[in-house]
Amino acid sequence: MKKIWIGVGVVCAMTLVSCGGGADKTEERKVADAGAPAAGGAAATPDEANGGTITGKVVFEGTKPTAKTIDMSAVPFCMRAHASGPQKTEDVIVNDNGTLKYAFVWIKSGLPDTNWQLPATPVMLDQNGCMYRPHMIGVRAGQNIDIKTSDATNHNIHPQPTVNQDWNESQAPGSEDKMKTFPRQEVMIPVKCNIHPWMRAYIGVVSHPFFAVTGDDGTFTLKGLPPGTYTVEVWHEKYGTQDQTVTVGAKESKTQDFTIKG
Repeated sequence: MKKIWIGVGVVCAMTLVSCGGGADKTEERKVADAGAPAAGGAAATPDEANGGTITGKVVFEGTKPTAKTIDMSAVPFCMRAHASGPQKTEDVIVNDNGTLKYAFVWIKSGLPDTNWQLPATPVMLDQNGCMYRPHMIGVRAGQNIDIKTSDATNHNIHPQPTVNQDWNESQAPGSEDKMKTFPRQEVMIPVKCNIHPWMRAYIGVVSHPFFAVTGDDGTFTLKGLPPGTYTVEVWHEKYGTQDQTVTVGAKESKTQDFTIKG
């Protein structure tokens, strides 16, 4: 009888994945670790002198949408913070040159398996005038995010990742900054404030240093790329994603623009 139970135990152990949901956990791990840097070895930095460069702009095509006025009347402090003029929504900002602000551009695939050095400097996300500033940031997986408040009112920071750990914390006026990290690559993580429902930000978490957030001129530059063929993706909160394939050699510069139809 003892031998029979030992045999059953061995069979159960060998067939756990096929019998007990282990496959689901394996798939979750594959998704979570996609693009994770290789372990071991000296950390690398982009070779901007000898590597390739991809530059471009994110062009908006169509009728420019009208930004909406945010109603902050329920919170007197927030209203006073915008006494010179009402705050407008930031989900779509078309620059004067016809490009899009707050588009996230990154190398989605094609990079060699490399352990890239993490920046020592944190990326700032401020709560100022009852808005997240800036509206979008990009960080490395494992890099510090310095979350501060410049407002004399309570805030609540609530990122909503699907791969990383969800968290939800309040921040009172004058309180110390919160240092947070996301260990896994995830593009993108929305951030909201449970106290002020109009507050919204986005965090792009990438396992390598080749990413950019477009600003007032809608351009991006990815420097120091190893020679290779890459999938470059642009992500926008309203218009979704768009991919382009770009091949770049050593010391070569390529221009790749994106056109987003409104």
